[in-house]
Amino acid sequence: MQQHALGKSGLKVSVVGLGCNNFGRRMHDIAPIRAVVHKALDLGITLFDTADVYGENGKSEQFLGEIFGARRKDVVIATKFGYSGGSSRQGVMRAAEASLKRLRTDWIDLYQVHFPDPRTPIEETLRALDDLVRQGKVRQIGCSNFSPVQVVAAQEISSKLGLASFVTCQDEYSLLVRDIERDLVPMMQQHSMTLLPFRPVASGFLTGKYQRGKPLPKGTRLASSSHHASDIVNEHNWAIVEQLQAYAARSGRSMLDFAFGWLLAKPVTASVIAGATTPEQIEQNVRAGAAQLSAADIAALDRITR
Repeated sequence: MQQHALGKSGLKVSVVGLGCNNFGRRMHDIAPIRAVVHKALDLGITLFDTADVYGENGKSEQFLGEIFGARRKDVVIATKFGYSGGSSRQGVMRAAEASLKRLRTDWIDLYQVHFPDPRTPIEETLRALDDLVRQGKVRQIGCSNFSPVQVVAAQEISSKLGLASFVTCQDEYSLLVRDIERDLVPMMQQHSMTLLPFRPVASGFLTGKYQRGKPLPKGTRLASSSHHASDIVNEHNWAIVEQLQAYAARSGRSMLDFAFGWLLAKPVTASVIAGATTPEQIEQNVRAGAAQLSAADIAALDRITR
């Protein structure tokens, strides 16, 4: 599988990553999780994105730590902290040690601030992260859900003080959610950062498996999360999806090809993080990640979703 670098770090990841937020949430037994992870490894996925709050008591990290074993050296583990514990120095250090223990590893490849912490100066967080990098416990750092102003402030502090700097932003980005194009994407390009887009298929709405006027299929992400469903399932998005479906029928492409191919055509995208609950979904994601869309396809998708 093709690989992209994370910012200017030299750390490379597969262009399709596995989002591990289902582990410990929708999936509670290790056997099916192991099947998903092993299929991902076998098909060339190297990026596994998780967080200390995915699954009760860090279950997602715990499952990954148990499954990787000797293959730890073959993967890039990206995890996050700060969702509930804040980003103070004490919080950063405590969270890192807990994640390392659950993941059964000596280092985290990409350690990301999950959300901005309004109670802690970003300099304090960056100094703590820099210490973890110098100790060899973290290779690179990134941020998630930061505003462009917040990212720029962090990058300026890192540059001024000679601290490790963010190489990635992880934010929602898809054919249905394009807000970050206005300010965040240009800022990232200016600072040579790369993007790890989450919800690339809008919690499954861009896969084509939902039908207007019919109940949401049981077991799907949107059926199990009323919060996500209320954000995504609306008349505006239905109109876009139906236009995409019509274009897919004319072009002989799948909706998944469009969702992945469009994101990977953006120079700022390093890897598309997509969740999966079955090995078959991993296979579908990898095929979509290999889709080479034409310039005409990209232009058409931009017109439909702009």
